[in-house]
Formats: sequence, structure tokens, C-alpha cells
Amino acid sequence: MEGFGHYSYEITKRLCESHTEHEFVLFFDREVDSSLNFPLNVKTVVLFPPTRHPLLWILWFDFSLPLALRKYKIDLFWSPDGFCSLLSSIPQIITIHDINFEHYPKDIPWIARIYFQYFFPKFASKAKHILTVSNYSKNDISNTYSISKQKISVVYNAPNNLYKPISEEEKLAIKKEFTFNSNYFLFVGSIHPRKNIQRLIEGFALAQKDIKDLKLVIVGSAMWKDKFISIPKEIENDVIFLGHLPLEKLTKITASAFSLTYVPYFEGFGIPLVEAMKCGVPILTANTTCLPEVAGNSAIYCDPFDTNSIARGMVELFKNKELRLELASNGLKKSEKYHWDLSTEKIWGILKNSF
Repeated sequence: MEGFGHYSYEITKRLCESHTEHEFVLFFDREVDSSLNFPLNVKTVVLFPPTRHPLLWILWFDFSLPLALRKYKIDLFWSPDGFCSLLSSIPQIITIHDINFEHYPKDIPWIARIYFQYFFPKFASKAKHILTVSNYSKNDISNTYSISKQKISVVYNAPNNLYKPISEEEKLAIKKEFTFNSNYFLFVGSIHPRKNIQRLIEGFALAQKDIKDLKLVIVGSAMWKDKFISIPKEIENDVIFLGHLPLEKLTKITASAFSLTYVPYFEGFGIPLVEAMKCGVPILTANTTCLPEVAGNSAIYCDPFDTNSIARGMVELFKNKELRLELASNGLKKSEKYHWDLSTEKIWGILKNSF
């Protein structure tokens, strides 16, 4: 699981465990993973077809799902990833994390773009209420789709509890394992155009003139790397792609970083920010969309479209130990407001008033 998957699981699990007075029916489009342990008040149902294509999304949400909602006598349907059924009369709450596809449509395949741009305004209109993950996204959804802000509630994402500061001995072991004992800047996220990894790499190359013995570690699926990422020859030994990592290892990688360098040009929330904050790791991030809202005084900021600005941020963090310590301390304090239990409680309040 990545961003949407973690959000769906963390909230759903807590809702079901905290409200055993209700029966929850969880609809899947494929066999349910045995590692997903839900309490006894949960029924899991697999609906056909597996949603691997926009045409299959239409079949699932407007044919299979409405039939299942009636069959299981559902009172309220919550969709944690923005989709809903346009053909069901049952009240529906949806979570729209962001609408990047409206602003940077070329970042996604054309057929998915057509689907999103056609259907998401309809989903936003159809839903009884909309949840989103930042005030930036709330305003963006409201302005783009002409939706009243009264219909949209902000509930922040949160880090896993495994994210926390670790000892210097543990940090040394991680650096020995992954970076040849070097300190490193860290990026965590999907390898996707909007994550701006190419400019991050170019900024790192520029910063190398003033930075010594630091690597750039990139964690995330590398399936698109060859399509839109190139690494200058002079730093090819200093950029390390680790691919997808299990959570236990990812938390250690994050906590051992010299700094998180997370500079996407569009985000709805940016959960790696709060993961780094929870670990006491200073942050360089972009000055766009929701990122200043989420990171606040635990980060310094750069222009994500300017590689010189990215490089200056890296150099500033490298040279200023006092700044790094201040950002790390601020992050630990600010991270306390991001907790899945708090988010679940707020979402439950919205759901129970929507029956």
C-alpha cells in the first residue's frame, strides 16, 4: 500500500474497531489480503470486475456496487479515494485527496485523465459530503468544481506510529547498509512526474559544488524511472534508488536521513513530511500547494520549478547545523497534531451525522 491505501486502511480499521455497535461491509475488487485483520463486526465482499481500467471503474461503481448496496441494506457508503456511484440513491461520503489531474493533466495517462476530468465533478456534486486532507485541497475542490465549502471537511493524514527518532548506533547501521556510511538527503514517494524527482536530482547536482560526502536516496517504485528521469554522469554514484521498502525498514531509513528533500510541484497533503517530522528529521520542501500548510516551521522552502532554488536549500541545510536542529525540534512538536485516532474521530462525527 502507498498513500491512498494507507489512508483507507488506517481509518477503516479504526472505525470498525471503535464502533462495534455497527456492522461494516467492506467492498473489494479482488481477493482480500489475509494480513488485513478486521474485527467481527466486519463483512468483506468481493465485487466483480477488478478495477484495472477506467471502463472497469464504471462497471464496478455504477453496476456492481449499487446492486451490492441494496443487497446488504447499506445505510451509508464511504469511498476513501474519491469515486462514488452515480446510480445509487444511498447517501455517499467521498474523500477527494487532490485534483492534480485538473492542473497537470499530462502527468497521467490520457484515458485516466479523461475519466477523472469527466467523472470527478459529477462525484463531487453527487456526494452528500466531501472529505479532503488539507485546506489547500478544500479550496481547490470548491473553486474548481463550484462546490460550497460548507460541503467539504478537512481531515489531515497521519504517520504510522513506527515513525520515531532512533539512536545514533541505529543510524550508523542504516548508513552502512545503504549509503556506504555516507549521510544522505532522502526522497520518499511514488516515482511520478508531479513528485519532481528530475529537478530534485538536478538541484542535488548543483549543490554538489558546496556539499561533500552526501548521497541522495530515493525510495519508491522505480517503474517509470527510465521514462522521465536521467542522472548526470558526475553524480551517478551519489544517487541511490532503493525501490519499494517494507515499512519497518522505511521508518529506519527516514529516521536516519540528514534531511528529507521533498519538492513536488503539486500535493494534496504530502505524508512523507509528517513521517520525517515524527522522526525529528529536518525538511526541505516546495513552497507550493499544501506543503507549507502541512510542514509549517519544520521546513525550509524552495521553488520546485527552479533547480537553483532547490540546490540553495540543500546547501543551507548542509551548512547550518543550528537550523537543522531547530527544524527537527519544530517538527517533533508539530507532528503531535497528526494522528490517525484524531482523524478517525473527526471522520466518524461526519459519517454518523450523514445517515
